[in-house]
Amino acid sequence: MSSLSREYDDLPGTTVFDADMARRGYHLNMFCMSLMKADNRATFKADERAYLDRYPMTEDQKQSVLKRDWNGMLALGGNIYFTSKIAATDGLSFQQIAAMMSGSTQAEYAEMMLKGGRSPDGNRSKSEWKNRG
Repeated sequence: MSSLSREYDDLPGTTVFDADMARRGYHLNMFCMSLMKADNRATFKADERAYLDRYPMTEDQKQSVLKRDWNGMLALGGNIYFTSKIAATDGLSFQQIAAMMSGSTQAEYAEMMLKGGRSPDGNRSKSEWKNRG
């Protein structure tokens, strides 16, 4: 990943999918896109590890898929629109994985979104939050 400091690196709870992340997650995302074909979904579900081993992903990326660590996949270069193909393969909706990623139930997540989303109060930057001590 780039060693350049980016202003958006300080946003709490946010993983920005930029060019660095796209390079990092290329093979993870190509695996996810393979799940658009029914035959590939069936092969993946029959032996997930063997299917993942077809792709030159890092072990951390493979483990995040196997554990269905949605936030972990994003941190390792996964694009939310690509990783949602795994969720669809598992019969999960985008709203269900968004709720899991935010640590809430689907009903709580839906209610929060209907009310306009999370409040930005107190969530302006990681550095500000750390310095509140």
